[in-house]
Amino acid sequence: MAAASPSLGRQLARTENGHNSERQSPTKHVNVGDEEIWEYRHGWEDQYNSNEYLSNLTSAFYMYYTDKRHETGGKPKDEDHTHPSLDWRMRDRLKTVSAALMLCLNIGVDPPDVVKTNPTASLECWTDPTSPSSANTKVMEAIGKALQTQYETLSIRTRYKQYLDPSVEETKKCCVSLRRNSRDERVLFHYNGHGVPLPTQSGEVWYFNRNYTQYIPVSLYDLQSWLAGPSIYVLDVSHAGNVIMNFDRFIEKHETENAEALQKDPNAQVQTYGDNILLAACGKSESLPTNPELPADLFTSCLTTPVAISLRCFVLENQLPLDITLEDLKRVPGRLQERRTPLGELNWIFTAITDTIAWNLLPRNLFRKLFRQDLMVAALFRNYLLSERIMRANNCHPMTQPALPETHHHPLWQSWDLALEMVLSQLPALIASEDGGPHYEYQHSSFFTEQLTAFEVYLSQGAPRQKAPDQLPIVLQVLLSQVHRLRALILLSRFLDLGPWAVNLALSIGIFPYVLKLLQSAAQELKPVMIFIWARILAVDQSCQTDLLKDNGYQYFLSVLNPQSGIPVVNASEHRAMSAFIISMFCKGFHQGQVVSLSPELFQACIGHLNDNENPLLRQWSCLCISTLWNNFPEAKWAGIRAQAQLRLCEKAVDPVPEVRAAALHALTSFLGIPDLTEQVAQIEQSIASVIMVMTTDGNSMVRNELLVFFSTFVKRYENKFLVAAYEELGDERERLLHPDPIDESHNRPSGHRSRDIPPGKSELAASGKRLENISKHSVHSTMWKHLLILSVDPHPEVAQNATFVMDYVHRKLLASPLGSHARPLMDELVRLCRRPNPSRQASAGPPARLVQPPTSSASQEEAKPEGYLSLGFRRTASVAVALRNLALGSSTNLDHGSSSDHRNVSTNAANQQQRLSGPLRTRMPAEWSRPPDEHDNTPNSTAYRQAKTPIPRGFSADVKDEPTMPLKSGFYDWSIEYFREPQMKPNEPDEPGSDDYNSRLWRRGRNEGILDITQPLKPLAGTNRWDTATGFFNNGSQPLKMCFHQFEDQLVVADDRDTICIWNWQQSVRLNRFSNGNPPGSRINESRFINEDDQALLMTGSSDGVIKLFRNYESEKEVEVVSAFRALTDLVPSNKNAGLVFDWQQGQGKLLVAGDVKVIRVWNAATEICSTDIPARSSSCITSLTSDQLAGNIFVGGYGDGAVRVFDHRLKTSTAMVKVWREHKQWITNAHIQRGGSRELVTGSRNGEVKLWDMRMDASIRTIKATNDTLRTISVHEHAPVFATGSDRHNISFFNINGAFLNNIKPYSGFLQQSRSIPIASSTFHPHRMMLACSALHDNHVNLFTCQDKSSLVHDA
Repeated sequence: MAAASPSLGRQLARTENGHNSERQSPTKHVNVGDEEIWEYRHGWEDQYNSNEYLSNLTSAFYMYYTDKRHETGGKPKDEDHTHPSLDWRMRDRLKTVSAALMLCLNIGVDPPDVVKTNPTASLECWTDPTSPSSANTKVMEAIGKALQTQYETLSIRTRYKQYLDPSVEETKKCCVSLRRNSRDERVLFHYNGHGVPLPTQSGEVWYFNRNYTQYIPVSLYDLQSWLAGPSIYVLDVSHAGNVIMNFDRFIEKHETENAEALQKDPNAQVQTYGDNILLAACGKSESLPTNPELPADLFTSCLTTPVAISLRCFVLENQLPLDITLEDLKRVPGRLQERRTPLGELNWIFTAITDTIAWNLLPRNLFRKLFRQDLMVAALFRNYLLSERIMRANNCHPMTQPALPETHHHPLWQSWDLALEMVLSQLPALIASEDGGPHYEYQHSSFFTEQLTAFEVYLSQGAPRQKAPDQLPIVLQVLLSQVHRLRALILLSRFLDLGPWAVNLALSIGIFPYVLKLLQSAAQELKPVMIFIWARILAVDQSCQTDLLKDNGYQYFLSVLNPQSGIPVVNASEHRAMSAFIISMFCKGFHQGQVVSLSPELFQACIGHLNDNENPLLRQWSCLCISTLWNNFPEAKWAGIRAQAQLRLCEKAVDPVPEVRAAALHALTSFLGIPDLTEQVAQIEQSIASVIMVMTTDGNSMVRNELLVFFSTFVKRYENKFLVAAYEELGDERERLLHPDPIDESHNRPSGHRSRDIPPGKSELAASGKRLENISKHSVHSTMWKHLLILSVDPHPEVAQNATFVMDYVHRKLLASPLGSHARPLMDELVRLCRRPNPSRQASAGPPARLVQPPTSSASQEEAKPEGYLSLGFRRTASVAVALRNLALGSSTNLDHGSSSDHRNVSTNAANQQQRLSGPLRTRMPAEWSRPPDEHDNTPNSTAYRQAKTPIPRGFSADVKDEPTMPLKSGFYDWSIEYFREPQMKPNEPDEPGSDDYNSRLWRRGRNEGILDITQPLKPLAGTNRWDTATGFFNNGSQPLKMCFHQFEDQLVVADDRDTICIWNWQQSVRLNRFSNGNPPGSRINESRFINEDDQALLMTGSSDGVIKLFRNYESEKEVEVVSAFRALTDLVPSNKNAGLVFDWQQGQGKLLVAGDVKVIRVWNAATEICSTDIPARSSSCITSLTSDQLAGNIFVGGYGDGAVRVFDHRLKTSTAMVKVWREHKQWITNAHIQRGGSRELVTGSRNGEVKLWDMRMDASIRTIKATNDTLRTISVHEHAPVFATGSDRHNISFFNINGAFLNNIKPYSGFLQQSRSIPIASSTFHPHRMMLACSALHDNHVNLFTCQDKSSLVHDA
């Protein structure tokens, strides 16, 4: 049930106050000055003239049957297809375990092919090798130690080995040893070749001989052989690009050799050479910078000391007003690891910026490989982005493999410059304070605050086109800070709320370790947001179960489930529902999770939350939490029995929320199956089954489907007992066919619980001779089997299909059992009995087609096969169809209102029975007075059933190649999970200003207001002018019997005498759609209504088999779908005075009033989809029409077959709900109607032509109008204008105003060959607002439209 636009309430308020001061009204009026104020009928003026009352009604209007369960039918989406989960865990994670730091400097000796400037760059690892204070050996050691220290800031766990001016032999030995010790992990090879010749064009690099007298080239092929893969190469040397340009060529050569070796010997040991990473300082013909103010190893400085080199370059490139020297840069306070210090804050900001630049510019797979797979690789590549910026400024172009896009131009580098400038601007004061000057408090950067604000702006825009936010990596870094953590988590939760794509993005960027660690935090203020975040994560990726088990993370949510625990948030129950979901996912298919979660406290908490009437989501997930906890876990089931959990779950069978009812069934289904099936266990399970059988009449198909999953599980568990029940039901069915009762006097018993008095000796007959008394009679198994028979012909096709699967499974097992030899002859006999002609049965039960007539020729061809019963039964043409009619609808219920011959052949016993039911007050009346006016119509079979496409629910397929295994599998749990994958924080699409749905709704609202503005002035003229202007005429293609106008669309629904519905655009006389209602042969459509007319309407139909159906997109041939279908009347009384099913829809209350050939008026609640009340009809006669006050919805009126008119108030107890009864009519009430607008006139008409107006406060009618001397076939009342129209059996439609004044007659056009005065009027209906009437005649397919023409306008036009 979705909240609707309040325009419907405003429109009703307007139309109901649209009074007319020019017409003469039967209601009294008073003068106030010169203004006349007209009063409402029935004393309702006090309510409807109250602005406060109308305002309350306006705000309470809702749209019905538009919830997710109606959109999806309870079926989970294909989440793997729409949002495939990513392998964000990096299961192929590598570690850089060893590193070789090769320094080929040869201090004091310049290589022959290198020309240096003077002065030139000299610093190596921030150490000056040209300093005269130290010997070359000690300087090399200092440089090597400094390089190792710099690398240790990147990865402390890596084993480093320095090689200072190594020879070729040392290099080979080092590399081979490195690979051997590292096994399959990554090794780092750092090469500084500033003291050796440049790499050759073929990629060779240079080393020394043992005596340092020669430079020895080492081919790239050999280097690869020694290091193998995976490896990372850092090349800080001029012309380093030559190495990258030749690297792949030699790798391919190695791979070819490996393939040849494996071809010769499949067991040969070969090295892997893949997954290599290269970082080169410059291109293949570029030389390194020689600026004396920069380090000689500028590339290494960028990779290992990014903050220091950034500060130096910023000072060199920008003329700062402050007097800061390069030496002062060494005195920036703090440590890199301490984020609250200037140096640590810069390092923190640098990490966030480089991560974000990479996230925005790199492909996702490449980003994960380089920035999330290996800590060393991630650090090097973050720093490489800086090197690209700095080296490019010095005419070098670093290179990588794999290649990266250019990143030096990203706008976030400006933020990095700002952060540097903010630190440098405070540096003099910081240095002065450190030297003993005045104390200075460091002012922290606003970078993270500003970036969080930018992220918030992104979220406020609704993530257009699911564009990844630029700031997501920064949010990740902010979680490290307690200052910004809460705000970052709240924004992160808003981002995750956008859907699975957002969750996958967050997980892929590395959010999971952070939120996992925060479960150890005791901060109360973090609990609500942490619960929300974890619910979204688990809804997308269930693999986090083992992570919750570590360090007892699940306890975080178990404690929240405790009702006594405090959560610092207003909607605590919703967060407890999320906690229940998290624990449920933790236990789902994870036995260790079930074991550690099992406790009496958890059961008590979940059971306690079942009584939370405010939050259905908490009730739903408390049920599902219990379900996953004890699923396939006997210890938990016994713990639940001790806590009486199964009893509390059974109480949810009548919960007002369908999702909660389905969740309770899911939990009870998983309860079945305790391995040790003792008598106690069987008693508990059977008691559960007996309690939930009431849910077979549930109005929601999702609940009924879940009930069938329970039934199938129960059937599988007690299979042998169901075989006996099925066999005995076959015998009972055979008895019913051989000896049918004229009148089933047990019709008022619940369906599935009928008993009959079989003549002595008859019940002993069976296919094999005498049959003993039923051993399954009155058992749970027998009752459930009968319910399965009923559900196998459920009006919802998916429910019927699933029930059919269960029945067919039992039938096959029955034939394969020892009872099979007895069951097969019995089945064959049933097929023969069902197909035999039976005049007495036809007389009482309708036409033979109503029995078991094969729907297709293929089904009829199966008769000759030995398995005729099964082949027909599986097609629902034998056992099931008969069982339904015998068990659910009554064996002699007449569902075909179009066959009068069936009524005239009624047996004497049936007539006597009906006379007895009529009561002593009606004994002197002619019998035809209390029969429908159309009982003698010989309606021709102008159209067969199923002549049009029958709509099906969304996602349903009738073509099933392989029947599912027993028990049936439920998709409800997966469907429920989707709630946490869908946005909950932002408004729904129709409520979001600017959205397409919102604009469409706004347009419809204006359109509706415009129609009201046009039609309001016409209503006063309708009671004085003629209704004889022909406006439309079209051929429906079948007999129109029920018609209904849409209030605002140009649509007319026409239902024929069978099952076909046509949707017409009356303005253009174009048929928009034609489809079958799907009601069975022998029945017809009794009523049709539009619901939610203010917005996108649904079509509701009611058929004489007691079924209500709702259709979406009814006007579209390709898109029409069944929204809901349920049996509103389950125990129609067998009667010859057939009203079938009549209903009235109350949009304001969301209630459906259903009655007919039953002893009650059933009130269905559209929001809860269950029958809320059964109000006694207080008569043995059938109810022929229902009408109600459409605004308040508390009062409704029923017209009866014996002429009585009763007024009910369903606010009262059912026993006292009838507040008034009038018996002035003596014949069948053709129609009763309360106007929506005008003076709220209550008009009734009976078959003898009398029309009466009533005031509910009066004991007698206030006006009687003799509309016709012929039989009154139809009477229609305009919703707002003071006009009604009657149709007779003499082909006349007469118009009257409510004062009784005759306006005019019309005779609908009936086609060239069918013009006759004796053709009765079949149907008529007014447009709710326009001055228009649609009508049709019997035996004719045409629909006529007539309008009222204002006389004054005609004179004016003339």
